[in-house]
Amino acid sequence: MRIFISSARKGLEDERDSLAGLITALGHTPVRFEDFSAQETPSREACIKALQTANVCLFLLGPSYGHIFPETGQSATHDEWVAAVAQGMPRLVYRKSGARFEPAQHAFVRTVEAYATGVFRDTFDTTQQLQIKVAARLRELESATSALAFTKLTQPVDLQWVLDEDSALAWSGSQDPLLEVHVLPLDFHGYSARELEQLNTSLPNRIRTSGKVGHDVALTPSKSAAHAAVSIPARRLQSWNEPRQGELAEVRLYKSGQLTVRASLPRDGLGAILDPIALPEQLTELLQFAGALNIVQHERIVVATAVSKTSKVSLGTFDPHRERQRARLAPQSGFTLRTDPDETVTLTALSAGAQEVATSLARLLISQHPHWAG
Repeated sequence: MRIFISSARKGLEDERDSLAGLITALGHTPVRFEDFSAQETPSREACIKALQTANVCLFLLGPSYGHIFPETGQSATHDEWVAAVAQGMPRLVYRKSGARFEPAQHAFVRTVEAYATGVFRDTFDTTQQLQIKVAARLRELESATSALAFTKLTQPVDLQWVLDEDSALAWSGSQDPLLEVHVLPLDFHGYSARELEQLNTSLPNRIRTSGKVGHDVALTPSKSAAHAAVSIPARRLQSWNEPRQGELAEVRLYKSGQLTVRASLPRDGLGAILDPIALPEQLTELLQFAGALNIVQHERIVVATAVSKTSKVSLGTFDPHRERQRARLAPQSGFTLRTDPDETVTLTALSAGAQEVATSLARLLISQHPHWAG
């Protein structure tokens, strides 16, 4: 495994230096900024790219927050935390006992501890104690059975398809086609009204902490007896026919435990585009985002996807720099774009296995379009 070590160096010099040797002795590869060679890429960008190549991110929380980058208004460690969360990467967090935190570091620690549900956290007093704890945890990760694995469903599952709800209404919130991704934990007994209320309260913060939505974006929470939801407004366009990437539109959490993420498809002045190249990438991001919310914790899950208002969707190639000259719309009725699940998959589908799962889902979805020629 590649282990990315993230922390400010000040106040944690001995600990950082000791971990590199420990990780190497355990047969893994440490990744840290001290070992980066000279390169043209800006240091912050180089760190984020290095983090994205790792399997695990190890955070040390000491007294210093670190240098604040003007591009983000955050330290490198804070930026790396946001990137690791957004990628759904396993995070090991160790807080130094007795450290007197700077004000900015104190605020960052509160962020980590408040919103990192399900993330392994621990404290340490000495360098030796930290080494012992990290070694034990890495051995646990080595033996964990979390690799991507599929198992055939023995009986159908009850998924809530938002497109079915929309089609039952004369007018539904969005007139544009939306891509919806559903994650249902298997053998989960659901949430009580109290638990759903607590999750409803934390859902906007979870979305912001994922890094998918900026702090300047106004989120709109809502709830019903069946689910909690947060709507994300679409980006304002300079012109009506401006090409735009798919954007996150809504997150829903049902009492059953089902987590649903909806997003717009890429589009231009001729409408929404089902792009065989862009769709797997968008589904990968949405699955990783679902994992970054740290809500679904069961090891086995069911994943499915669909597109609403299919008559307004055309197959094509999205170009962010210019709109298409023509688009061939599908028939007005008679087909659906939906992947009815017949398998379960491990929770890795929301992190390291997201791309593989997304590629399969995209292929199944696009093959249902009447204009698809294979």
